[in-house]
Amino acid sequence: MTIATYAAIDVGSYEIEMKIFELSARQGMREIDCIRHRMELGKDAYRTGKISVDLVEELCSVLQDFLLIMKTYRVNAFRACATSAVRETKNKLIMLDYIEKRTGIKIEVLGNSEERFLDYKSIASREAEFANIIQKGTAILDVGGGSMQISLFDKDSLVTTQNIRLGNMRIRERLSVMENQAPHMEVLIEELINNEVLGFKKLYLKEREIQNVILIGDYILDLTKKSFLTKEEFLKLYDTVIRKSPEDIAEAYEIPYESASLIIPSVIIYKRLLEEMEAEAIWVPGVSLCDGMAYEYAQKNKIIKSLHNFDNDIIAAARNISKRYQCNKGHIKALEDLAIPIFDKLKKVHGMNARDRLLLRIAVILHGCGKYISLSNVAECSYSIIMATEIIGLAHVEREIIANVVKYNTMDFSYYDVTEGRITEISKDEYLRIAKLTAILRVANALDRSHKQKFKDVRLAFRENELVITAETQEDITLEKGLFREKADFFEEVFSVRPVIKQKKIM
Repeated sequence: MTIATYAAIDVGSYEIEMKIFELSARQGMREIDCIRHRMELGKDAYRTGKISVDLVEELCSVLQDFLLIMKTYRVNAFRACATSAVRETKNKLIMLDYIEKRTGIKIEVLGNSEERFLDYKSIASREAEFANIIQKGTAILDVGGGSMQISLFDKDSLVTTQNIRLGNMRIRERLSVMENQAPHMEVLIEELINNEVLGFKKLYLKEREIQNVILIGDYILDLTKKSFLTKEEFLKLYDTVIRKSPEDIAEAYEIPYESASLIIPSVIIYKRLLEEMEAEAIWVPGVSLCDGMAYEYAQKNKIIKSLHNFDNDIIAAARNISKRYQCNKGHIKALEDLAIPIFDKLKKVHGMNARDRLLLRIAVILHGCGKYISLSNVAECSYSIIMATEIIGLAHVEREIIANVVKYNTMDFSYYDVTEGRITEISKDEYLRIAKLTAILRVANALDRSHKQKFKDVRLAFRENELVITAETQEDITLEKGLFREKADFFEEVFSVRPVIKQKKIM
């Protein structure tokens, strides 16, 4: 039996955590060690936008110690990720370069949607409970140092996920100047978060039944002392905790004193959200970002086979965005049935992978969202909507690829020398992916230019330098054929393959 030893490092807002796991097909994930070092990076980041030199030096020292620990465990692979504290630091590129030179560890800064997706995967690592719970209306309440994330599931499908930039440390730092002026800090915290909570309820909880709630956050399991509890039990716990000082909380629940001051903002956030939901069952899995990293590594390396399809969650999130902006479902379905087979047929030509296929599908789903804002400026509006909307599981640069593919679906394509001067994360490799995905989307979209779904039964044949698209239809496709040439020209420019339409009339 092959056993891999894996280390996951989370450079968080208020502590650095490393977990060591043993991964195997038979036993799944087994945590064999957990090391935590208290370090409030977020205190500097959220106040000044920079992390001090002293803290950077301390972080390097901690990481060097982690390397020694990994060596004793004979770790096969590791990953180090940073979240909101580093993400919001102005000088992060300089800082990360220095850390890599000092320690040899390259820290990956996660976007919020990537971070929350790993948190979500950490829950999924508890497969038996997770699969059962999300069959019914479920909310995941994920409270971190810089923000909170609320994700809603229904019948095993992700309905929506929204980020609110109010986490326990950010709240503590914002209200610290009022600490001696307010006898009941919980009142101030509730006032601070109330507008966001009620706004979320109005937009996403209307007529939605939430039966289960999953709580994610540091030390919450230390408070509850058990994984499953009722809403009533949590509210009793809340009343007990809220009356205690940080010193009393640290002593009563055996939590580090430095972390106890973050417990009160966390439980107030949980309590307010629970008040707006009808759920009675609460699950506290006691997992962290490190568990999600290990689970993802085991998945990608086929050590563990997941029962849950995470790509479907990304697609479901995109469909819900499409629904919000009233996109044409029939047209989207027609384009999916055309674009994805074209991608598959040209696999040997374009050299793209399964992830690119997913990005193409999301571009198809969202390509018309800008019509909600403007019928005369659809491309730019669609681009702006996609760039402003987080899609769980996608990196920022992947969202930028999708936004550009959607924009250039109808706008003139900007070649790389034109785009070089823009502030963008797009590399030359990603630019080529945009060009290839745009060419496929343009052809698929041209085949349903009338939005009447005339091409219902389509066969594709790749012959020499031609992609022959044969459609069995009685419909008049004069419009589609007439407007096809321009799209075919760009497709041929990108792939050196000429798409050709052929009609086979049904007798």
